[in-house]
Amino acid sequence: MDTTADTIDDKTPDRTPDKTIALSTTGLLVAALAVLALVVAYLLGGSGGTPVAQAVTPVPTAEGADAAPRTLTMSGVGEATAVPDQVTFDLSVRMKRPELDEALDAASRTMTRVLAALEAEGVERKDVQTTGLEMYPVYDYPRYSPPVLTGYRVTQRAAVLVRELRSAGGAVSAAIDAGGNAARVGDIALKIGDPEAALGKARRLAVEEATLKAQEYAEATGQELGAVMTLREVEATSLSAIDERPLAYEMAAAFRSSADSAPLPVSAGRADLGVTVQVVWELAA
Repeated sequence: MDTTADTIDDKTPDRTPDKTIALSTTGLLVAALAVLALVVAYLLGGSGGTPVAQAVTPVPTAEGADAAPRTLTMSGVGEATAVPDQVTFDLSVRMKRPELDEALDAASRTMTRVLAALEAEGVERKDVQTTGLEMYPVYDYPRYSPPVLTGYRVTQRAAVLVRELRSAGGAVSAAIDAGGNAARVGDIALKIGDPEAALGKARRLAVEEATLKAQEYAEATGQELGAVMTLREVEATSLSAIDERPLAYEMAAAFRSSADSAPLPVSAGRADLGVTVQVVWELAA
């Protein structure tokens, strides 16, 4: 009996370490599985809930894609001539008086007379735009003496548009006649009242030229033009400048209107406008 008890007591301590080691290994496996689950959850969350393997979109092969359409690109240039039918010029009135308010009053009265003369020639008030007002003192500089104030000079400026070319000469002459020596006329320029009309003709000619060239190339290569895919205006510019002749005061004074003199003659000249377009056609199958 005593021998059996001693045997059991000797074997019991040997079994306890084996059980402890088995439990520790199982804990490590559970922890590793938990970490692995967290990593998978993180990856799924970063990809918006889509598995990483499905986030790559397969690239379609060339066999499944439609072939790009065959196209033909051609440019064309159109030109049109326009005759200026309007005139613009700058108008100024300068007055010098001993006092500033006197100079302002004199300049205003003179400009009012000039505007009335322009209106009598068919120029509407809306076509006269004030562009500036200058006021500054005038000094005399004697030798060996301080400057002496001699008065004030006031200048009123305006831009005038004459909508009918035949009235331009009379308008310029009337302005100079009404303003006298205080009036100045300059920068007379011819203007096209409706440039879009001339540009519209140039655009049509540009498209016609591009179409004709495209048809010739298509026929030469045994192709046939299809529908127009794109049309782009590359450039729309004036090919030659409109004739502009500034008119100094001395020249204008020689043409002042009077009962026995003709108005200042104005020649219209011409302006060439150009447009370049680029057209892309699809070649018919």
